[in-house]
Amino acid sequence: MTTLENSYHYQVIARALDQIDAAGTKPLPLPDLAAKLGMSAAHFQKVFSAWVGVSPKRYQQYLSLDLARDLLAKRLPLEAVADHSGLSGSSRLHDLFLRWEAMSPGDYAKGGAGLTIRTGWFPSPFGEVLAMGTDRGLCGMAFAADCGPDATMADLRARWPAAQFTEDPAAIAPWVEAALGQRGHTALHLIGAPFQIKVWEALLQIPSGHVTTYSDIAGAIGHPRAVRAVGTAVGRNPVAFLIPCHRALRKSGGLGGYHWGLPVKRAMLAWETARYEAGQPMTV
Repeated sequence: MTTLENSYHYQVIARALDQIDAAGTKPLPLPDLAAKLGMSAAHFQKVFSAWVGVSPKRYQQYLSLDLARDLLAKRLPLEAVADHSGLSGSSRLHDLFLRWEAMSPGDYAKGGAGLTIRTGWFPSPFGEVLAMGTDRGLCGMAFAADCGPDATMADLRARWPAAQFTEDPAAIAPWVEAALGQRGHTALHLIGAPFQIKVWEALLQIPSGHVTTYSDIAGAIGHPRAVRAVGTAVGRNPVAFLIPCHRALRKSGGLGGYHWGLPVKRAMLAWETARYEAGQPMTV
């Protein structure tokens, strides 16, 4: 199942996640959850398992508040990130071939002047996604479920106030499909301050099914005391999911904040962990 093949599945899953999240730590039996969605238990089980790779019951266990602490116990070291030279190049993330480059500090200071940024809305397993891209690659992806489409659009546009924006989803659709599906080829154009870009680069090293902490990121980029600044940069990440800021947690095991809504962060972590531990491909 690819990201753009069947929007029906996304609508079902989004509604299911809302119900699971609203239930908190109280388990929702399969028949009850299916009934809330107007589906038979058998059909819902099939759709849900195809999406996440595990049953709804198992997925609810991954949504528990202990998930973050469990993941922290298995986090990967990020020391190698500090030795990474430059941003030009490519990285293999699961089945995704990602090419990225960064805007120069001088160009960033111009607020996007001279850039044409194409925009479009796309379905995803975590709600509707606003995507933006320059001629060089994706520069923005944001989930709108928490703050609404108008505020989401305003938020991303404000990052580059001098840029020209045009609605052209077809132009960026192949990048978005590859990014959300984590397979194929996509390009990423990092538009941010130099410190922010270092943090976002560190986030790109964290594979699905794993997490890190803000303090680990600070150490990996050579600024061990800049934990608060790292947290701010993580929160300013404009490319949700592809630059996985949702995989950054507090040292205490708390989820921390998430610019696009904590329910989305928790759902993404649970989805990735479930598929990782079930040995499923990281595709949707």
